Amino acid sequence: MLLPKPQTIDINIKDNNLNNLKIIHLSDLHINIKTTVLYLKELVNICNSIKADFIVITGDIIDCKVKYISSKLDILNNFTKKVFYISGNHDLFYGLQDLKDILYKLTFLDNSYEIISFNDNNICIVGLSDRFSKFFNHKRDINKIKHLLNNQVSTILLAHQPKDYKIATQTNTKLFLCGHTHGGQIFPFHYFVKLFQPFLNGLFYKFDTAIYVNRGLGTWGINYRYKADAEISILNLTSNGI
Repeated sequence: MLLPKPQTIDINIKDNNLNNLKIIHLSDLHINIKTTVLYLKELVNICNSIKADFIVITGDIIDCKVKYISSKLDILNNFTKKVFYISGNHDLFYGLQDLKDILYKLTFLDNSYEIISFNDNNICIVGLSDRFSKFFNHKRDINKIKHLLNNQVSTILLAHQPKDYKIATQTNTKLFLCGHTHGGQIFPFHYFVKLFQPFLNGLFYKFDTAIYVNRGLGTWGINYRYKADAEISILNLTSNGI
């Protein structure tokens, strides 16, 4: 599998504190036994070469048990930028705790947050666990997340599924990042995905929140895409005022 050329997406944000922030957005890597070491090393090298402030991974890093791919996953610890990630449904199914143990240099944000400094301003990055958490005895604390988002000024929310966009639009969230859909992966499956998700892929604006749905890097079911290319996104935030 070949990695896509990184693409830059300009996003207008209603928050001057986020002006000129650059984020590498990855999603749905679906790393499995067939994923090669070379592929993952190239991904890390590409991201390390991009000028950006941090990296986010919006779920579904794995697509098999961690014990079969532990040496491959360890390659992700070689990112030189700060990396934030949250759970996806596949991560929950195949073993979230094992994944967290392997990715010891990455920051796990399910139902939590981290404040970073950017241009002398505080930026709050909040993570929400996947909607399938209830089936895997994994907490999903929406009330806590809403409280965090409403009590910070410059906020970015990470979740796996586009369905969670309403948590962003009902709070003080300036940017909502997600994945899960694979952009439909194989046309015309796009239409089926749209029955269950409010957004398929790309950039959207709802009220004061910018929404970006990443098509992801990996595949699910069969290793094939059609009219839904994989992506490595560089999100370039520009402010149009608070």
